[in-house]
Amino acid sequence: MVKKTDNEVPINGLYDEDGRVFPEEQPGEQAGTVDVEVGDETEVSLSQEELVALCRESVCPGCDVHKEAEAIRLRALADSENVKKRLLRENEEMKKYAGESVLADLLPVLDNLDLALAHTGGLDAACQNFVIGVDMTRKLFLDAVKGHGLEAVAATVGADFDPGVHEAVGTVEQEELGDNQIAQVVQQGYVLKGRLLRPAKVMVNKG
Repeated sequence: MVKKTDNEVPINGLYDEDGRVFPEEQPGEQAGTVDVEVGDETEVSLSQEELVALCRESVCPGCDVHKEAEAIRLRALADSENVKKRLLRENEEMKKYAGESVLADLLPVLDNLDLALAHTGGLDAACQNFVIGVDMTRKLFLDAVKGHGLEAVAATVGADFDPGVHEAVGTVEQEELGDNQIAQVVQQGYVLKGRLLRPAKVMVNKG
């Protein structure tokens, strides 16, 4: 230890208050930093990204929490796909049957044309042109609505009664017809793009 005399002045802070010389800093060392080593253990610091990566690679894949979280994620994806498909299906259905209400309102027009043609028996020759005109109007009307997917239900006298597209409004007994066959078509039925819009009202034969 080197003692300073009363006449000596510390040079560049080399001495402390008791006259002891400060140790010189070694090259590469920074003041205020201390490396501490306890036995063979060394402290390791990781960034947040490194911790997440370590968790994913080493810990989570085999733990129950990860498996449960993965199952929840897969269920959420499946539910999301199901909702998406349902919305697309509903949207397609809406587009497909967008004109259903309008076409349903037009059915009474067809009914009145059918009634007019059903009561043409016994008319004189002067009225035949009128009947022809009504029939042509009905055909043009049917062609127009057919372009939008509206078609008449198959219902003719002698055909078998089909509860899927026919509605029985009464029964009759006719020997020339078989049991459960259509004896009379009271009102024509219609389907819109394969979906029943209105069943055909018929009289059914019961032999």
